[in-house]
Amino acid sequence: LRLVTDNVPAMIAYTDAEFRYRYANRGFVEFYIGAGAAVEGKTIGELQGEQAQREIRPGIERCLAGELIHFEAKRRNVQGEEREVEVTLIPHRDETGCVQGVHTQVLDITERKRAEERIDYLAQYDAVTGLPNRRLFNDRLALAVARDKRLGTMTALLLLDLDRFKEINETLGQRIGDEVLRAVTARLRERLREVDTVARLGGDEFAVIIESVAEKAQAYRVAEKILEAMAEPLEIEGEDVFVTASIGVALCPADADSSEHLIKNAELAMYQAKLDGRNAVHHYAPDPGPGRGVRLGMESGLRRAIERDELLLHFQPKVDIKTGVITGAEALLRWRNPDLGVVSPADFIPLAEETGLIVPIGEWVLYSACAQASAWRRLGWPLAMAVNLSARQFRQKNLCEMVELALSDSGLAAGQLELEITESMIMHRAEHAITTLRRLRDIGVLLSVDDFGTGYSSLSYLKRFPVHKLKVDQSFVRELHHNADDAAIVRAVITLAQSLNLRTVAEGVENEQQLAYLAGLHCDEYQGYHFSKPLPAAEFLSLLQAKQAAGGRGGAAARGGV
Repeated sequence: LRLVTDNVPAMIAYTDAEFRYRYANRGFVEFYIGAGAAVEGKTIGELQGEQAQREIRPGIERCLAGELIHFEAKRRNVQGEEREVEVTLIPHRDETGCVQGVHTQVLDITERKRAEERIDYLAQYDAVTGLPNRRLFNDRLALAVARDKRLGTMTALLLLDLDRFKEINETLGQRIGDEVLRAVTARLRERLREVDTVARLGGDEFAVIIESVAEKAQAYRVAEKILEAMAEPLEIEGEDVFVTASIGVALCPADADSSEHLIKNAELAMYQAKLDGRNAVHHYAPDPGPGRGVRLGMESGLRRAIERDELLLHFQPKVDIKTGVITGAEALLRWRNPDLGVVSPADFIPLAEETGLIVPIGEWVLYSACAQASAWRRLGWPLAMAVNLSARQFRQKNLCEMVELALSDSGLAAGQLELEITESMIMHRAEHAITTLRRLRDIGVLLSVDDFGTGYSSLSYLKRFPVHKLKVDQSFVRELHHNADDAAIVRAVITLAQSLNLRTVAEGVENEQQLAYLAGLHCDEYQGYHFSKPLPAAEFLSLLQAKQAAGGRGGAAARGGV
């Protein structure tokens, strides 16, 4: 029995009704008294001191009265370290049911407590800067607004976004980027009162809550002080790093009637500061000018679209022209915003490109599309999934690693992922593009050149690009039967692709006439409203099932009569 108890993680002891130890395992002795010490027959006071006996005695007395006792406490070990322990006192009864003594079990829970404290800390504070995170910021802002409303004063919210911080991360690395964030935090704290709240909301965005504001000019002066502080270079590992900021200011109740409304208006002001050239302060104004308010609202919403689950994918079928069989799908991004409604990709994609938001959005699209393709494969539909890469994504150093991770996480085979890139993207720094394309090809993904014929591809380069498909741009397909030049371009692109052993896909096929012409040129695949508009995932699956039920090929309608 001693062999067993000496090797369990708990500290175990038995005391009789006179508070004398009759047994203690090795862990108990080593913690409280010291290795090798004799404990049998000695009182708690003799071994642990009178103070310990006074603290422990009430619990033991209750246990001797028949009560099971469980509590947490702080105890010092023999080395003098304060440890947190979990103590259980269990009555020991004889054959007649009378309590004769107390079994004590002690667990050292110090590390568990520290881990719990760390988890609690990280739930409310940013791990990099130590500042309150968005969750704690929201709580504090709501309290500040309520308090100032009672007092008849104002709450000022300053939202601060570091200008071009992504470039620092990309050029100097994340480690230096984190040091910059910590240095910015120090600057902010130097310029603010202790009662002011500084929070990091994520990425390069900070917030400052100023309570008991008497006039708007007071908040504006604080913002100007912050800009002045940011004008001085940050010394990071012996080097000067220059960072500027765009600051939006809004006050409650002057500019908003709730903390949520205050955040929204401060965000609009911050984006206005960026539009004004960055490194600026802008106070919220209800009317920023024709069209600008819509754009600012769109940028504000787009920054939150992923976390608010507003983005979704629709899928347009790619169809084999000869067989009419659906061979794959192109993932197309959609955005449903509760305030703006369904936003056209033509409106928000350029904005995402301009602001750099296309990088996280593009990553979301890649992961989501791979996950959907993998789900369809498990249902028996091993379709190729085409995903468009933006110019910024294509230039990312970690593009290949991101693609590999998306495939690994989803379980999708590399050969089922098709990445679409435009010819203008690969002609910009063509040699670098060739290296990237070769790395992607080595992963095993398929590569296609989108919108072919609209840019300025060099044939000498095209032969070197390790691509698998050329996509004929819909602008040429649309006017096939009304414009001889467009028809000639389509014919030339398909002929060129065939000479290079590349497959061809025609975009924007809207009628039978166009499809017949493309079939005559031996184009391999097509997509467009003639077969199907882009569909949500569930409707796309229903389409697959309907075509299968119709005999696999989908009949004349599925093939457009070809």
